[in-house]
Amino acid sequence: MEERIQKILSRAGIASRREAERMITAGRVTVNGTPVTELGAKADPERDRITVDGRPVAVEEKRVYILLNKPVGYVTTMKDPEGRPIVTDLLKGVGVRVFPVGRLDYNTEGLLLLTNDGAWANRLAHPRHEVDKEYLVRVRGTVAKEQINRIALGVELDDGKTAPARVAVTKQSDNNTWISITIHEGRYRQVRRMCEAVSLSVVRLRRVRYGSLFLGELKVGEFRYLTPAEVKALDEPRPRRPR
Repeated sequence: MEERIQKILSRAGIASRREAERMITAGRVTVNGTPVTELGAKADPERDRITVDGRPVAVEEKRVYILLNKPVGYVTTMKDPEGRPIVTDLLKGVGVRVFPVGRLDYNTEGLLLLTNDGAWANRLAHPRHEVDKEYLVRVRGTVAKEQINRIALGVELDDGKTAPARVAVTKQSDNNTWISITIHEGRYRQVRRMCEAVSLSVVRLRRVRYGSLFLGELKVGEFRYLTPAEVKALDEPRPRRPR
């Protein structure tokens, strides 16, 4: 996409926009080998070779932040040796390479974040960030209060005891029960394993919230871009949890 050259220079950290304008009018900037002196001139930083005083300008790739409603039957790796569909296949028209923040397993659906901002993704994934992740889980049959309490207090898994969780029954019938489970850890298949540890058989698992972000009315397989305010809100430090 074409932009004004002074904006490109500013984004690349070469100079402020005002200083970049002076560089342009002084004839110090070229685009594809041709000097540019008009302030209204534009260029495409992805296609055009821009130099200042003969030195190429390296423009940082535009940061992209995406919320996807992942369907069942997609993997969150970038390649799959079994040839299964990957979540990035759903991101038509994005135009840049992005990767998932964390993961949802093949049979889990719901809210998945993707980005090309590695530092942001690492901050969210770090244990000290403690981002709440809420799941709706449908399990077979009815659920006993004791099973709910065990999940809430933390259950022993093969990789250690889980942290306390927020758990509530949202809908119950003779055949199935829907439970809301909110955790802040990010272990492999954690919610499924927590349910299995208290003898609950998971039929369906859907992530509906990640920190301050909700899945909302986004249809399965669709995605949207996060707003700058949403990106910033996720990046803010969380209050320390009582121990």
